[in-house]
Amino acid sequence: MTASPSMTTRPATRLLMTLMLALGLSGGIAATSAPPAGAVVSAATATSALSQAVSKRGSPYQYGAMGPYRFDCSGLTKWSYARARKYLPRTAAQQYNATQPISPASRRPGDLVFFISGGTVGHVGIYAGANKMWHSPRTGSYVKLSTIWASFPAVRYGRVR
Repeated sequence: MTASPSMTTRPATRLLMTLMLALGLSGGIAATSAPPAGAVVSAATATSALSQAVSKRGSPYQYGAMGPYRFDCSGLTKWSYARARKYLPRTAAQQYNATQPISPASRRPGDLVFFISGGTVGHVGIYAGANKMWHSPRTGSYVKLSTIWASFPAVRYGRVR
């Protein structure tokens, strides 16, 4: 006697349904490959963002500009990270709140440098190493490499998440 197709597919169907249920209860396959919430960007992504900022050397400052030909400080950081496929909020204060605070000893090229006065984040740049940053500082200036302003009331560092 030969087995009917329905008799041979039922055990296979039950096995498939059991596996699907087990995967569903365990959180599925996709959860194992996703980065943890709040994970910081890789050094390669940070370096890529830094390279993008360097490529804009000499571009003029314009308040509110986000590139590709003119920038304000947070516009430069936002544009540079977007080119590295990581999206930051618009303002320096929003970017500060979107980063993981790090110590000066932990900073690496591509981290963000924030300048705070009176409790307000007033400026942001991209750390380049050797106590220097790429930034677009003010009206009449342009994207350039500068020494980090030691005279500023508070300098903080953040790693992009």
